Amino acid sequence: MFKTTKLQELLEFNLFGFRLSFQKIKISMRRATLFAITLLFTTHFASVCSESTTMMPTTINYPETKRVDVVEQHFGQAIADPYRWLENDVRNDQEVAAWVESQNKVTNAHLNTLPGREIFKDRLKQLYNYERFTLPVKKGGRYFYLHNSGLQNQRVLYVRDSVDGAGRVLIDPNSWAEDGATALAEWSVSDDGKRVAYAVQDGGTDWRTIRVLDVDTGKVLDDEVKWARFTSIAWTQDGSGFFYSRYPEPEEGTESQASVDNHAVYFHALGTPQANDRLVYDTPDHPAMLHNLSITEDGRYLAIASTPVSATNTLTVVDLQSADWQPRKLVDNLDHQWGVVGNVGTKLFLRTTQDAPRFKVVMMDIAPANPVITDVVPQQDSVLLNASLVAGRLLISYLADVKTEVRRYTLDGKADGVVQLPGIGTAGGFKGNQSDPETFFVFTSFNAPDVIYRYDVASNRLRVWAQPKVAIDLNQIAVEQQFYNSKDATRVPMFIVRRKDVTRPAPTLLYAYGGYGIPMLPAFSPDALGWVEQGGVYAIANIRGGSEYGMAWHEAGRRQNKQNVFDDFIAAGEYLKALLITSQDGLAIQGGSNGGLLIGAVVNQRPDLFAAALPQVGVMDMLRFDQFTSGKTWVDEFGSPAQEADFRNLLSYSPYHNIKSGKAYPAILATTADTDDRVVPGHTFKYVAALQAADIGDKPHLARIETRAGHGAGKPTDKIIEETADMWAFAAHWTGLDVGDGK
Repeated sequence: MFKTTKLQELLEFNLFGFRLSFQKIKISMRRATLFAITLLFTTHFASVCSESTTMMPTTINYPETKRVDVVEQHFGQAIADPYRWLENDVRNDQEVAAWVESQNKVTNAHLNTLPGREIFKDRLKQLYNYERFTLPVKKGGRYFYLHNSGLQNQRVLYVRDSVDGAGRVLIDPNSWAEDGATALAEWSVSDDGKRVAYAVQDGGTDWRTIRVLDVDTGKVLDDEVKWARFTSIAWTQDGSGFFYSRYPEPEEGTESQASVDNHAVYFHALGTPQANDRLVYDTPDHPAMLHNLSITEDGRYLAIASTPVSATNTLTVVDLQSADWQPRKLVDNLDHQWGVVGNVGTKLFLRTTQDAPRFKVVMMDIAPANPVITDVVPQQDSVLLNASLVAGRLLISYLADVKTEVRRYTLDGKADGVVQLPGIGTAGGFKGNQSDPETFFVFTSFNAPDVIYRYDVASNRLRVWAQPKVAIDLNQIAVEQQFYNSKDATRVPMFIVRRKDVTRPAPTLLYAYGGYGIPMLPAFSPDALGWVEQGGVYAIANIRGGSEYGMAWHEAGRRQNKQNVFDDFIAAGEYLKALLITSQDGLAIQGGSNGGLLIGAVVNQRPDLFAAALPQVGVMDMLRFDQFTSGKTWVDEFGSPAQEADFRNLLSYSPYHNIKSGKAYPAILATTADTDDRVVPGHTFKYVAALQAADIGDKPHLARIETRAGHGAGKPTDKIIEETADMWAFAAHWTGLDVGDGK
C-alpha cells in the first residue's frame, strides 16, 4: 500500500502489511519526519520566512463537484457521504471519468506555473540513469537477476552461466506495452535452472497472469495461469510444475473492484490447462485469509503461512513425498508470527514471535505427531529481521536502532562471528543452499546506492558483485540519526539527510509510514536526493506502527492505538522546527498508502504545522475502506467499522470526515491512479472533493490522477520521474525552496 523501491526485493515485509517471502517486497524508504514550534530566528531563517510570505496564493477555480444526499446511521450517529458517487470505477462511469479529466486539467494548469517542475524532472532523469541490479538467484549452476540499465521503464530478467559471466536477456517487459505500463512481477526459477515461471502485471493492477519460459530456447510455453493475486510461485523439486495462490475468477467487468475472498493455493502441472490445476489448500471458513507459500530446499515440504493481513499467521505444511498431499496444521492460531527459515530433514527452523516480541529462531521436529519446539537462537536486544540457512550456518539479520547487523550461528545456536558490512545502513538477502557456501546480499543507505556483494560463508569473506555509478557526489551528502520525544514521551528515531553545507533552517520534506509492522530502513533514493541536492532537508521518522523495535512498536500504533502514529509524526515536525532544521514556513510532508492516511489525518489535526502536504494513494475514508477490493483484509490493522468501539476510533481520525472548515490548511497535492485496485482511487477522489468544498484557505488543494497505473508496483520509470517532479515542484513552491538548474 505504499510507494515502492528496490529494497522490496529484499525484506520480509509486503505492501500494506501482507508478508511475503524475502524476494518479494519493496520497502518504501523514501521521505521524512518532522517535530516543530520554532523559538529562535536566525538571519537566514528570517529571510526564508520573508521569502515564503511573498508566495501569495493563486485563486483556483475548482471543477464543480455535485453532492448527493447520502446519509447513513452508524450506532445512532448520522454520517453524511455527499461524494459517494465518486467511488464508481472511472472506466465504467463517464461522470467520474469527466470529473477526473477536469481535476487533472486544473492541477496541470497550476503545476505548469511552477518554475521548478522541469528542473526537477531533468535532474531526476539524470539521478535515475544508473545501472540497478537485484540479488542473483542461483539455480542449476546459473544466476538469474533483474537489471535496469538506467531509464528503462521496466526491469529486465537476465541469466548468467557463471557468477561473473556475461548476462543474457531472458525476459524484457519493455516491449510488452507502448506506454511501458506492463511489468514483470513475481518470478521463480526451477531447481534445474531450465524453466522460469513469471507473472505479468498490466497497468499497475494486483492481478497477475503467470506464464512459463524455456531458458535454453527462449520459447514461452503454452501454459497460462490467470487470476493469481498476492502470490508466490514455488516449483516442485523435479520441475514438473509449480504452486501459486489465486482468487476465484471475478465476473466480467468487475475485475478492478472485485472483492478479495477465498484466496487458495493451487498446483499447476506443466503442459496442462489451468482448469486441471489441483487445489492444495484453502480456508473457506475464513475467506479473508491470505496464503503465502514456499518450498523447503530439499523439495519435501510446501509451507503455507496464512494471515488475515496482520502480524500473526497460522502455519501449515504439505509433505510432497506423500501421495495425498494432505495439509498438516503445525500452528492453528493467530497468536504469533511464524516463518520457515529452512529444514534439515524433518527438523524445521522457524522465525517466530512466540514468547519473543523481537523474534527468535526455534527448531520444530515434525516427525512426531505432537512436535516439540526448542529455542535455537533466543531473542536478543535487537530486532531479528530475517534468518537464512546457508552452508551449514544460520545467518541472521538484526535491526539495532534501525541499522542492520548480520550475525552468524551454528545450527545448534552457538555464536559464530559476524558478517562485516561495508558501512552503516541496510543489508538484506543471504539466500542460498546448505551445500553451497556462496550467497549474495545487498547493502544500501541514504548516501550509498545498492551494491550487490557475493559472500563466501566458509571463509567469511565478501566481494563486490555489482556496483552502480550515480550522477551525484555522495560525499557531499550528510546523514545523521536523531531521537525525539513524542507526546507521551516515547523516544522515536529519525533520519535526517541534507547537503553538508546546509547548516541553517531549510525547507524540509518529512516522510513516514506507521503501520503493518513495516520498518522504514535506510535506503538509496534518487527522489530524495533530487530534493536534497537543491538545498532541502529530507527526514524519515521511524514512528510507531512499524517494527523498528519489534512487535510492541507495531502494537503501539494499530487499532485503538492509531493516534500514537499521528502524535509521533506531529512531534517529529515540531522537533525539526524547534531545532532550526526546518524553516518556519518550510515543512512539507509526504506518505503513501497507509502513509497517505497518515498525511490526511495529521493535516486535519495540525494544519498550522505544515506548509505543504503530499498524500499518495491514501486510505481516506476509514468508515468504508472495508467495502472495496482488498480493504476487508485491513480490518486487523485498523479495526472494523462494523464494531462500535472501532467505528468511533476510526471516525475520530478519518481524513475524509475530519476536514475542518474555518482553519487555514497547507497546500495539498493528493496523488492516486485510476487503476489502483488495492486502495481504490475513490478514497482520494472523495477526500479532494471535500477539501475543495471546505472553507480552509486559499492555498491549492489538488488531485493528480495517473492513468494506467496502480498502487505503485510496476509503475514505469518515466511515470515515477514525472510524478516525483510534480510533487517536489509543488512542495518547493509552497515551502520556499529556491530551485536552480545548477548551471
